[in-house]
Amino acid sequence: MASQNVLKLLFLISLFQISLAARSLSQVAQGQQSQLLQYHNGPLLSGKISVNLIWYGKFKPSQKAIISDFITSLSSASPLKTNQPSVATWWKTTEKYYHLISKKSTLSLSLGKQISDETYSLGKSIKNSDLVTLASKGEQKDAINVVLTASDVTVEGFCMSRCGTHGAAAGSKSGQIKGKNYKFAYVWVGNSETQCPGQCAWPFHQPIYGPQSPPLVAPNNDVGLDGMVINLASLLAGTATNPFGNGYFQGPKEAPLEAASACPGVYGKGAYPGYAGNLLVDATTGASYNAHGANGRKYLVPALYDPATSSCSTLV
Repeated sequence: MASQNVLKLLFLISLFQISLAARSLSQVAQGQQSQLLQYHNGPLLSGKISVNLIWYGKFKPSQKAIISDFITSLSSASPLKTNQPSVATWWKTTEKYYHLISKKSTLSLSLGKQISDETYSLGKSIKNSDLVTLASKGEQKDAINVVLTASDVTVEGFCMSRCGTHGAAAGSKSGQIKGKNYKFAYVWVGNSETQCPGQCAWPFHQPIYGPQSPPLVAPNNDVGLDGMVINLASLLAGTATNPFGNGYFQGPKEAPLEAASACPGVYGKGAYPGYAGNLLVDATTGASYNAHGANGRKYLVPALYDPATSSCSTLV
């Protein structure tokens, strides 16, 4: 009997410790949310930057258009004249990070060159070093080189821990200016349609974990590509505000919280785990979105951490 009472007591103590740990984690998360993403004194991308697209594997022309139109949407010449809310208006939140450093510093993105590698020149199983090799194919001066891998390409860490990544790599010798070493920024995003849509294409697919709510209809009728847009948008925001690992971020440098990743799973007001928030719905297709883009496109873009309000900012 005594031994049973001891076991019960130990069980209650363990429960208390678990609840205490959970509360501590919650408090940490709330503390992070209220703090400004710290600036680590490194350079940000500025001026006119070309976004070059490197397509690895087979993509349909219609799929390529979804991504290229999104890039064009970031720098719509006159966002006030386009349908609101717009992708260009969403992107303007990143300017607030620049204004904290310098009122004069600005960033203007435009669609650059597109390179296709439909023959899988590095095979269908890609390592991190291969991503840098592919990214290096694009022009490196005043550019962000975006590697997009097809749905039948496996990438190191894809689905297990990430849906894409961004980083910086040493520029090629031929591209260096007056012999100086420099780095160029790159992004990689994978098409998760057949590998892990529940992880990397939510909310357009049932989530693997957590609350199970019905998936939303993808605005461009392509779960894989609309999921890629969400991840690309997040990573471009991270690239702009933390291009070389010493810009704006919070937490460990190896796994930082950045402008978009500080607001996971938030797309509209009222969002909570398993629910993307109150979004706009296309009356004809039933598709959910929160931003208008170029060529009549509709997109879903993630919330961005707004340094002016120290909160996650959504378009709707």
